[in-house]
Amino acid sequence: MEEGYKGNRSESSTVAADGDEAPVNDVKKRCWDQREALPGEPRCAVCGRYGEYICDETDDDVCSLECKQTLLSRVAKSLLPVGLPPPTRLPTTDECFYVRDIDEKSESQSLTNDQSELLRRKLEINVRGDFVPAPVLSFASCNLPQKLLQNIEAEGYEIPTPVQMQAIPAALAGKSLLVSADTGSGKTASFLVPIISYCANFNLEKFSKEKKPLAIVLTPTRELCIQVEEQAKLLGKGLPFKTALVVGGDPMAGQLHRIQQGVGVIIGTPGRLIDLLIKHEIELDGISILVLDEVDCMLQRGFHEQVMQIFRALSQLQVLMYSATISKEIEKMASLMVKDMTVVSVGRPNKPNGAVKQLPIWVESKKKKQKLFDILTSKQHFMPPVVVFVSSRLGADLLSEAVTVATGITALSIHGEKPMKERREIIRSFLVGEIPVIIATGVLGRGVDLLGVRQVIVFDLPNSVKEYVHQIGRASRLGEEGTAIVFVNEENKKIFPELVDILKSSGAPIPRELINSRYHKGNFSVGKGQKKRKHGC
Repeated sequence: MEEGYKGNRSESSTVAADGDEAPVNDVKKRCWDQREALPGEPRCAVCGRYGEYICDETDDDVCSLECKQTLLSRVAKSLLPVGLPPPTRLPTTDECFYVRDIDEKSESQSLTNDQSELLRRKLEINVRGDFVPAPVLSFASCNLPQKLLQNIEAEGYEIPTPVQMQAIPAALAGKSLLVSADTGSGKTASFLVPIISYCANFNLEKFSKEKKPLAIVLTPTRELCIQVEEQAKLLGKGLPFKTALVVGGDPMAGQLHRIQQGVGVIIGTPGRLIDLLIKHEIELDGISILVLDEVDCMLQRGFHEQVMQIFRALSQLQVLMYSATISKEIEKMASLMVKDMTVVSVGRPNKPNGAVKQLPIWVESKKKKQKLFDILTSKQHFMPPVVVFVSSRLGADLLSEAVTVATGITALSIHGEKPMKERREIIRSFLVGEIPVIIATGVLGRGVDLLGVRQVIVFDLPNSVKEYVHQIGRASRLGEEGTAIVFVNEENKKIFPELVDILKSSGAPIPRELINSRYHKGNFSVGKGQKKRKHGC
């Protein structure tokens, strides 16, 4: 067995039936190769995933060789004599900037203006607004509660991501923010950390007497609400901080009781929160922070009036707005809501995550199903777990059944009409590896962190390029490489011009049929009132 491990808890993976040890190759090398821990199973001391192994030097549960090395590094660091500086960390190969260890004295100091500008240029952080705080190089320099810092480390955050470097200090300074960053870039933690810090530092005696919530986080889907609350619980563990999940599909009485017991933050969908407020008396005068996650979705379509109804019921408010795609129209709407708003964008605004490799394929509608079957049965192209995005709930149900019958691969559908309990169980089964394929509507396209997913298949292109950006973003988390296979045909002609621009900017191959299509702006001017241009004119 791999050196450094005392044993393996999973006999099926590393211990043969006769008791002999299996080959070394069975030991998980990387943290993200390991599955999530089931209830009652040991958890990795570093990342919290399934603690399949026991480190022979510390007797701690670990999930992989990667986490074992992290654990031993921490142990070695803790054994250094007092006053001896920690080992110097070499610059990272992807040149974040000059990633360096910071001593206690410098951690409390801000970067100079020149250093801030250098860091922002290196990380493609763009800011607009008055008196924007400098980005931070470590979580320890944010003056956070010690327990929160420990929780952050336990969750595997070693160095803040670029969006966290800038958004966390700005939010802690009380700034209202409009933040744009890639999917999987760490946006959720960048608003949860300031909220938890605020709640933890709130006067405990006043908190226990009044039992009023201090912050509200609104998201467009139940799944995203559940994920945000789970992350909030992990980061707020052991602190005077409680959450209430307010979504449809769960009994309202239980949600009301939870809030009345006293919580720091309400995490919910706008419709259910309004329903709760109308039917029951819940005081919101203690709310100081409002988060609109996936703000471009929240300020459009059916959500806008609901969001504004909640917004108008609050006062003296810090508003934090986040998305991977923020248009000029959304920015204008946000600026009407909030004065003195700070705008933060990281990377290429409204562009796909650069870590996702896009593979568009021209497939006629009648042949899409067979093409999907071919991919799922190909040893070369099928890389589970896989999310397949479709445009309708019925389509999700029918396609999942067809995949199971035609390929023998278990596939389940997930969409808004399924009961909340069933949706939770499907996602749980998917995340722990019991189900290799999920056929989903846009309910999983926004914000939901699907952890080990590195392959997405866009079976039905959405009507909006923004939704397309969000969907393929599920194939990458925190910059890890992923692949998005995209089916394209004439039915998607309305978004051809924007889609081609997206593919070109990403360096993705463009199908010959798409380039030659009369709907592509190279051959066809799509402006209102304009006529077709003939070749050769």
